[in-house]
Amino acid sequence: MKSTKFQVLSEEEIKRIHGLSFELMEEVGIKVEVKKMRQMLADVGCKVDEATKIVKFPQSVIEDYLKKVPREFVICGADPDNEWVVNPDTQIFGGLGTAIGMYDLKTGEYRPTTLKDTTDHIILFEYLDNIVSNQMDYWPHDIPMQTIHSETIRGWAENCTKSFGMGAYGVMPTTDMMEMTAIVMGGKDAMKKKHPYMSIVSIHSPLSTSQIQIEGMMVAAQYGQPVIPSPEAMAGTTAPVTLAGLLTQHNAEILAHIVMAQVVNPGNPVLYGSVSTIAEMRRGTVYLGAVETGMISAASTQLAHHFDIPCRVVAGATESKVLDIQCGVERVRSIMLAAMAGANYITCVGTIESSIGGSHEISVIDDELIGAVKRTLRGIEVDDNALAVDVIKKVGPDGNYIAERHTQQNFRKEHFLPKLASIEKRDIWEKEGKVNMVDMARDRAINILEKHKPRDIDPKMKKELDDYCEMVKNRTMDDFYAAEWEV
Repeated sequence: MKSTKFQVLSEEEIKRIHGLSFELMEEVGIKVEVKKMRQMLADVGCKVDEATKIVKFPQSVIEDYLKKVPREFVICGADPDNEWVVNPDTQIFGGLGTAIGMYDLKTGEYRPTTLKDTTDHIILFEYLDNIVSNQMDYWPHDIPMQTIHSETIRGWAENCTKSFGMGAYGVMPTTDMMEMTAIVMGGKDAMKKKHPYMSIVSIHSPLSTSQIQIEGMMVAAQYGQPVIPSPEAMAGTTAPVTLAGLLTQHNAEILAHIVMAQVVNPGNPVLYGSVSTIAEMRRGTVYLGAVETGMISAASTQLAHHFDIPCRVVAGATESKVLDIQCGVERVRSIMLAAMAGANYITCVGTIESSIGGSHEISVIDDELIGAVKRTLRGIEVDDNALAVDVIKKVGPDGNYIAERHTQQNFRKEHFLPKLASIEKRDIWEKEGKVNMVDMARDRAINILEKHKPRDIDPKMKKELDDYCEMVKNRTMDDFYAAEWEV
């Protein structure tokens, strides 16, 4: 049988949280920073106070628009034949973070991130078997801020066949990303059949929105791309200190954003997202590496699946500043809890320090950790072949199974075979240089990056992407601000 799902809420508790979230949405409301969105919500029956920008959502409106959310959709990569189904029964893993510093792969120095780091991260994901999506984890410091989104999309198109995504960055940058993705896919219609791009929409807790995030979500939905409303509510600062209170608030925030996405484009793919955790109460800072993060992820999965909506949660996060035991312990427990809960899209591969630090070695190690987690979730198959009674009878007392045909036919699929963990005897380990897991991961990452060759893409596509990047480079920040909608 497959491993049993990890659950932290009973069915009655799920219903109670949803009911109270509806109450908050209807009686307290959500502050919606974009006037265009407020008008659209008013048109479908929400109560809007323009003076305060507060929108109150009647339960009937919430329920009507939640019914429009598709249970299933397909994501794809820059190679559209590379595709994955997303629904409440599937599970994929990806990267996400806001790394502004990273450990240099060759020197070990912790330094600001560069565009090369961002591109290398995208390249690594192409070769990691258990990672299917990248949400542009690394933020380069060596190029103008207003060009980061376009340069990253170009780096993805030229180097990776897997799914991609970035944040919701306002009207102009999100439009740029949609137009460049359309170039890669061969047109806007192709993007709507399969979805190469997923956008994380950050939520401003408590019970509010961010202007550029709402704008970005609206643009992405207009292009039919999946959006992932995701609060990073912190129990004790931006949410009640109790986990049930946090869940009630962040559930209201997520459902409000899901409704908004459906108002823009009924039937648009969404995932119920969460980066919520607890605060480090001595300093009031985020504590993503907490064990409670995994518990909140598990509860979020249950809340999402109650409406048959796929769920995205954060996992693999750590507060550690170095690649040490704390880094390993915190990331393993959150990945395992999220995966055992049945979360459908699990992100945070390759980051440390509350996801603001990066490490290519950790990306490679995370891929192996996820492989072990997936093996765990597969459970133990019990059939005639697996029970192996005939083989046991044949080998008999004091026998050995290593030379048996049954062993040769089954061990690769039955056992998880790590590539990085040191599992040999000490004398062999010493003879081979006493290499540890981080060293092996570093060597593998360097090997991948040195051997990688960019994709052989159509010269016409490459020119269109280059021309688009050049256009973005020639803009000013004032151009971006001027494109924003009225608040």
